[in-house]
Amino acid sequence: MAELSETRRLAEAVLLPGFAGTTAPDWVRRRLAEGLGGVILFGRNVVDDEQVAALTSALRSERDGVVVGIDEEGGDVTRLDVGKGSFVPGPLALGAAGDPELTASVAAALGERLAACGATVNLAPCADLTLAAEDPGIGVRAFGSDPAAASPHVAAFVTGLQKYGVAACAKHFPGHGAATEDSHLSLPVLPRTAAELREVELVPFAAAIDAGVRTVMSGHLVVREWGDEPATFNRTALVDVLRGELGFTGAVITDALEMGAVSGAYGRHDGLGEASVRALLGGADALCLGGAAFDAETLDRTAEAIVAAVTEGRLSLERLADAAARTASLGTSPAPATVQPVDCSLGLSAARAALRITGTPRLTGPSLVVDVQTEPGIAAGPMPWGLGAHLAELVPGTRTLSVSPDDVSTVLAEASSAESVVIVTREAHRHPAVREFLAGLSTVDYIRVETGVTGPETGPGPRIDTFSGSYVSLRAAAEHLARS
Repeated sequence: MAELSETRRLAEAVLLPGFAGTTAPDWVRRRLAEGLGGVILFGRNVVDDEQVAALTSALRSERDGVVVGIDEEGGDVTRLDVGKGSFVPGPLALGAAGDPELTASVAAALGERLAACGATVNLAPCADLTLAAEDPGIGVRAFGSDPAAASPHVAAFVTGLQKYGVAACAKHFPGHGAATEDSHLSLPVLPRTAAELREVELVPFAAAIDAGVRTVMSGHLVVREWGDEPATFNRTALVDVLRGELGFTGAVITDALEMGAVSGAYGRHDGLGEASVRALLGGADALCLGGAAFDAETLDRTAEAIVAAVTEGRLSLERLADAAARTASLGTSPAPATVQPVDCSLGLSAARAALRITGTPRLTGPSLVVDVQTEPGIAAGPMPWGLGAHLAELVPGTRTLSVSPDDVSTVLAEASSAESVVIVTREAHRHPAVREFLAGLSTVDYIRVETGVTGPETGPGPRIDTFSGSYVSLRAAAEHLARS
């Protein structure tokens, strides 16, 4: 390939694409050598820590300063532990445990592991708040709903994660929690005034900035007082408020630009290019294209759209160069470390501290564990791990059953021969079919384990709330039941 022009090199320097497979495709390695900003890793790229470390080493061998991002929030949103569930509980569980020092320790353990795997940026923590009962996107990914209570945990997570040289990323500015639409699919308009945002949603972001967070992720969210453009494209949001009012000086990274909330508005083939240009004009620096598995042709079209915007005078070369420099600042490699066996002890202690027990959950013998399945969230994806395997290990004779909410008759039949019944739900309050399912079990004495946000209903019988679907949270719940 001919040597890239300076404008084309800068255009590629702000791009962070995803790719398919557990080894880097040739086109990714070639583009990194030529100046591509970096990559975003997802579960499709992960086998185990040793493989990820080898992958990132291969990427970095192409050029020093490659940005390697990963979406490892802990809890439900995990990439390193996509096969069995995270070794640490998620933010809402840490918020429920109520100990920011514990949160900092958990984040430090996560940062140490990510550093050994070769990541330079972790797209966490969520500085969002859990504000809307029907919110489809945040839920257990936030530390809570009270900004005063959640903010110390956000700051602690940033401090702990960055201890080992991995950049933290506070997301999704200005805060997704009040949204009732999923920005993966459509563009949410926040039912909030700018004054309300300053009093509530922006408080955890200010705490993250005060803690020295190195990057902030923009959310694809509209605030009407700031205009009709989503925050990712909006200079009022990113320049006036985030940088001006809150004093953030680090890199702004976008949420994935292929999401329906932004690129979907501009057509199938040129959507990413137009979204990329608008994000740079709005004040964003690093452009995350990581949600989809990209190819060289898609990358070319996106870079060409940015170059065309500069050529046409729509985007200044100075703005592009500034964005490229801020993106490059996220490529600082953590100190070399050796991958260690995953230690769940700290995460398990945190998960135990987070449990909320209602009534007296008590097994009378080997149980039937029923996992009620609902459509997985797009951010977390499928969560194939469950409570049953843990309880079967601790209480021999335990049986497991995975059902949809319309399988009441199956559960009633199986429950008739079980000494104890445990029903596992995930945010039942958001799913009318699950609420109907539970109502259909009125003749069954069961223990309910809720792994999501606690809804307004309490329901009959004893209950355990874990506030997370992580490996350690489910293990903690199983331990509690086994001791009963």
